[in-house]
Amino acid sequence: MTDWRPGAAPARAARARLLAGLRAFFAARGVLEVETPILSRGAPQDPMLESWEAQAPGGERGYLQTSPEYPMKRLLADGAPDIYQIARVFRGGESGPRHNPEFTLLEWYRLGLDHHALAREVVALIADQAAQSPDWHAPRGCEAIAYADLFRSTLGVDPAETNAAELERVAGDHGLVIRGGLDRDGWLDALISLVIAPGFPPDRLTILFDYPESQAVLARPCADRPGYAARFELYWGDLELANGYHELIDPAVFRQRRERDIAQRRARGQPLPPVDDHLEAALESGLPDCAGVALGVDRLLMRLLGVSRIDQVIDFPWE
Repeated sequence: MTDWRPGAAPARAARARLLAGLRAFFAARGVLEVETPILSRGAPQDPMLESWEAQAPGGERGYLQTSPEYPMKRLLADGAPDIYQIARVFRGGESGPRHNPEFTLLEWYRLGLDHHALAREVVALIADQAAQSPDWHAPRGCEAIAYADLFRSTLGVDPAETNAAELERVAGDHGLVIRGGLDRDGWLDALISLVIAPGFPPDRLTILFDYPESQAVLARPCADRPGYAARFELYWGDLELANGYHELIDPAVFRQRRERDIAQRRARGQPLPPVDDHLEAALESGLPDCAGVALGVDRLLMRLLGVSRIDQVIDFPWE
């Protein structure tokens, strides 16, 4: 018999409390809540993302959003103030104890901030939510470290100077073997996820900042770190919670990076969805100086409740 029962009853009230707490956090700071479409005619070209395709009965095709980033930036280019959204998003190829192909994403943009200032606001948001209940877990401290410095100190390699073969050798030295071959960025991601992050203290937040430009298509280049871009990721223990940028505003750099991503997708044999031209047009019109971040709400709830699987906080997981 099919088990029809929803699966995360103990987390339902906590999810409702968290969503209310997130909205209260932004209301207190005067950040405007917005809504954007789930369905789009185009999709991001980022090789690390796979969009779900949708087809109408008449044959028309669209793509379910991997994040609300593109339309939210169009709002900013149109003069919107600081904005946030709690959105349902969809990503292919992401299923497992910490992944569900459909999940809840909190995304927000702050005018006049850089990625360092926005990372500090993410830390403040997490602390604010953890304080909602004496039964919820709270992180104990936060450490920020540059991406390049982390690789040098833990693996003895400079991510800007190394190549795929060298990274594969380093991975093997740490017991990581991946069949099928990866390019340089694939190895960098694998080493972060499977070798470096598991060593982060489980009760601490860790901020990695200034990622290689090849992994930051929509972040502006770092003025003081050639080859790197103003991106950060925030981890709670070994679990990635948030990904943010000091946003790229130069349309020429955006086009150059997009073409690079398209070439990578083609070389890897990945699908090539239609380009969403609206973001490029918005950049041409003028995106204000701002920083933006996306935070996984389900993963944050996992950490607050001290559970290890995403299906413990989602009533209807895909599986």
